[in-house]
Amino acid sequence: MANRAQIRTNNSALISMIADEDTIVGLLMAGVGNVDLRRKTNYLIVDSKTTVKQVEDAFKEFTTREDIAIVLISQYVANMIRFLVDSYNKPVPAILEIPSKDHPYDPTQDSVLSRVKYLFSSESVASGRR
Repeated sequence: MANRAQIRTNNSALISMIADEDTIVGLLMAGVGNVDLRRKTNYLIVDSKTTVKQVEDAFKEFTTREDIAIVLISQYVANMIRFLVDSYNKPVPAILEIPSKDHPYDPTQDSVLSRVKYLFSSESVASGRR
C-alpha cells in the first residue's frame, strides 16, 4: 500500500489530450483545456504534419507532469507509439485510448482492455473458476 501513487489534492489535476483537431476542439469546448504561465498546454493536436517524435515527446511530457491525472489519446495516435503506451505501467496518470471521428475504436488494440482481460483470465485460472 505504501507504493501507491498519490494524486495531488492541493490543486485540481488536469486531463491531457493527444488527438486529432476535431477531438481536441470538442474537449476544449467542454472546458478541459489549460495553458500555464509558461504557455504550455495540456494537449497536442495531431495532423498529417505531426511527426512520431512529437507524439512521443508529448506522451512522455504528459506522463511525467505531476499536475496531470489522465491522458486521453486517440487510438490511431496510440498505435503510432504503441511501444510507449504498452510499456507504460503507472496508475497515475491513467492512459485512456479513445476513438476519433475518422478512426473507429478497435478493442483488440486497446492496451488497457488487454491488461484487464489478462488480469481476469489469470485470476480465474488461479482460483479454478474458469
